[in-house]
Amino acid sequence: MKKYLLPLLFLAVAFSSCKKDKKDDDLREIAYDFAKDVYLWNDALPSKEAFNPTRFSGGSDLANLQAEIDAFSQIKINSTTGKPYEYDPNYIGTAKYSYIDNGQAAAAVGGVGGDFGFGLSLISQSPVDIRVRYVYPNSSAATQGLARGYKVTAVNDVVVTASGIAAINQALGANSIKLSGTRNDGTTFTATVTRGSYTVNPVIKATTITSATGKKVGYFAFSRFTVISNAQAKIDEAFSKFASDNIEELVVDLRYNGGGAVETSEYLANYMVPAAKNNTLMFTETYNANMQAGNHPYLSSKYDVKAGEFKKENNSYNFSKKGNLELKRVIFLVTDNTASASELLINNLKPVLPQGVKLIGQTTYGKPVGFFGLDVGDYDMYLAEFESRNAEGKADFYQGMIPGGNFEGALVDDDVTHDFGDRNETMLKVALNYIDKGNYTVVGFRTQSINGADKAALDRANQKLDVNPEFKGAIHTRNIKQLNH
Repeated sequence: MKKYLLPLLFLAVAFSSCKKDKKDDDLREIAYDFAKDVYLWNDALPSKEAFNPTRFSGGSDLANLQAEIDAFSQIKINSTTGKPYEYDPNYIGTAKYSYIDNGQAAAAVGGVGGDFGFGLSLISQSPVDIRVRYVYPNSSAATQGLARGYKVTAVNDVVVTASGIAAINQALGANSIKLSGTRNDGTTFTATVTRGSYTVNPVIKATTITSATGKKVGYFAFSRFTVISNAQAKIDEAFSKFASDNIEELVVDLRYNGGGAVETSEYLANYMVPAAKNNTLMFTETYNANMQAGNHPYLSSKYDVKAGEFKKENNSYNFSKKGNLELKRVIFLVTDNTASASELLINNLKPVLPQGVKLIGQTTYGKPVGFFGLDVGDYDMYLAEFESRNAEGKADFYQGMIPGGNFEGALVDDDVTHDFGDRNETMLKVALNYIDKGNYTVVGFRTQSINGADKAALDRANQKLDVNPEFKGAIHTRNIKQLNH
């Protein structure tokens, strides 16, 4: 028995059923047969014979399957952009949304961590400046007292240099690592962090800040949309505090939140939605025409699918107001790591708040599509299978949510030199200024003044440091069942 708790944007495992016996078909053919049924843009896929999935060979099964997915993901062109719907500018020719793994995604949103619990960012190569980007509560990094913004000057007693990033990457692959450096207050620290299991608390910080003009502002930093059974108590605790503090404004920090469980995204939205919008439409998931019509022969040969499972009317979800907060708007802090269930939350709230949502930060990932997981041998395959649209029927952010562009707000650099909730951190400072003055201009505004070549080099170095990149997805757990193999 295998329970699907699958990732990426929002996994809507819509089956309520038992898995039928698997055949010994070639895994690459199985993947393509599924795609012909469930892939959101299946109308552009050629016949299996013309596509020839077995041509992807020479590597491991997993590598061959991903190469196959990458290939067919580039076929359907978005007429608005002139590029494939699954175009990824950072990895051209690969699928932006669809992928296959051997269980990592399912574990990511389950509420159990198995890492160090921190991430690093290189913010300057000359002079070299490496900072702690985040620390997850309950992790080894948290128990050792690490915090966002700390400057790391030595790893395993070796002084860090721009040329030593590869060595740091290797050290991050071990089961323990020693970090030394300087705290945000200027004092020094040394911490030995070990890799291990811990219960994830997705609420990094929930605090109330008084703005310069005396407004009560709730600040809520959320790391990952873990399953609701893991996240609910922590969310309730945070919003109970905001209610007792009588906050007037809310800033939600999703800058590193790649998504997770859709139900948790909905749960948060229900705290922020005005009471007047209770029981109105939150969002709808739309599958391809064949899926809506019940024409999915290969899928039905593998799973027992309920009649009408994929019709639009059976995949629409309403608001159910929680608490008594009456917010006019919500300000979100975002980066290109903000994806899936995070974007779902933002998009769903945009049309229902009196003053909408405001975004401060960088362009988000851009993933208005989701999926449920499929068995391909021993692997879990996640294809873009449906599009999520808000109450206005909009899902127009394949290019990302752009602060000051397709979403109101301002482009602001991520300031890794300050902790979450520090009012001097640039994104939060701009948000507080907007709350007080109605504009995004801040004296002493911090930006990274680097040219394109230097930024590209910095990005490459940070990819080496990012040994535990956040998945980008959303998983629907309400209908996930155990499926018989």
